[in-house]
Amino acid sequence: MAGELILIVEDNEKNLKLVRDLLQFRGYRTLEAATAGEGLRLAVEHRPDLILMDIQLPDLDGGAALGRLRADPGTAGICVVALTAQAMGGDRERLLGAGFDGYLTKPISIREFPDQVRHFCERARPGG
Repeated sequence: MAGELILIVEDNEKNLKLVRDLLQFRGYRTLEAATAGEGLRLAVEHRPDLILMDIQLPDLDGGAALGRLRADPGTAGICVVALTAQAMGGDRERLLGAGFDGYLTKPISIREFPDQVRHFCERARPGG
């Protein structure tokens, strides 16, 4: 089921455009932020169904941004997936242990990415 609102927090313009275009092509609505601060503001304002969060952002680490989202009762329940180039041994476990609901590596697979996002959206729905 598309139509969900997805917030993409990504400072690399090419990565942001690719993710946005893939999602919009599949019928998702998107919001985009190039910094963690902008992403936090948009999350509070719009309460997206899913947040795709880069880890290395110019103003605040994605993990710290996640901590702020979880600390706010209005955004604490939003599904947040780490979208990161950090793909070394232990990174997945570290990020999931930090509270992310999922983990996707960059570069993304153009074929698999929309289905991966759909899976996270389904899990985020009540009863999902």
